[in-house]
Amino acid sequence: MTLRVAVIGMGPIGNRHAKLYNQNDLAELVGVCDIIEDRANKASKTHGVPAFYDAQTMIDDLKPDVVSITTAGTENGGDHYEPTMQALSAGCHVLGEKPISNNTEEGDEMVAKAKEMGVYYGINLNHRFTPAARLAKQWVDDGRLGHLLFVNMAMWIGNPNESSPFYHIQALHPHTIDVMRYFCGDIDAVHCFAVKAPGREIWSTAQFNLRFTNGVVGSLTGSYDIERGHPMERCEVAGTGGRFVLEDMWREVTLYPADSLQKTVYTDPLFGGFHNFESTFRERIGTFLQQVTDGVPHDEIDGNASEGLAAQKVLAGAIESIRTGEVVYLNR
Repeated sequence: MTLRVAVIGMGPIGNRHAKLYNQNDLAELVGVCDIIEDRANKASKTHGVPAFYDAQTMIDDLKPDVVSITTAGTENGGDHYEPTMQALSAGCHVLGEKPISNNTEEGDEMVAKAKEMGVYYGINLNHRFTPAARLAKQWVDDGRLGHLLFVNMAMWIGNPNESSPFYHIQALHPHTIDVMRYFCGDIDAVHCFAVKAPGREIWSTAQFNLRFTNGVVGSLTGSYDIERGHPMERCEVAGTGGRFVLEDMWREVTLYPADSLQKTVYTDPLFGGFHNFESTFRERIGTFLQQVTDGVPHDEIDGNASEGLAAQKVLAGAIESIRTGEVVYLNR
């Protein structure tokens, strides 16, 4: 079965989605849409499909099976709600860009609509969609780390954008919180400090302290003030049986057993490996198409909307903590 796919929001990320759909045998790209006509027209020529300037019109005319929502807006999530609800209401499966929304009440509505309509709804949490991350998750699931104790994570990307006070928190850290949840489960408390680097108007560097429902404790350091370099992302998870260190999302993961001096290392191979960030999009999009095609249970979609929403609620708690200086308990 080939899934007919449309993309809404034709900035750089939307064009990447469209390109990768055109390269996937499970998909047929049938349309692109952007409220900026020049963007839509350019994408139409690039990808060889009709251009639309209104999402509802495209959905009504093309009746796609799958819609990618790659709009931006405030904190990169402000424009997701309306086209997502339009697509879900039409019975389309949706793959949305992160964050699911910078408004968690809207996120609740979006997740509820997908359940009401019985359609698949995933979020592009692409940092977990790599061989290295999956191997690390297998080590956790197989008990190689023993009883989990702590997780430390860091991620930094130089980004001069000054669009809103919490842009760094909302736009970057759906990825990091999701990776931490992927390995260690739900988070029930968060405390966050943030600073504004010299010349910055936004909270551009932040330190999170996290408590997980299963008792794991964690820390996350994130910044928009440091230029990219290897590694730009690092995750360490430790337990009574050992620990692993994941460098970037795909480059390398190392297991350090507690009972042996021999470590296990997976390194992205020279041939057949990921090699670049775009491959994480290819893997994530391919996984979504395959799971929809296979008809897996809706709540078993890898990187589903409920997981994206859970990450965003942690970030909402972090923002509240920055404002109040208090620990925020998420399940009260």
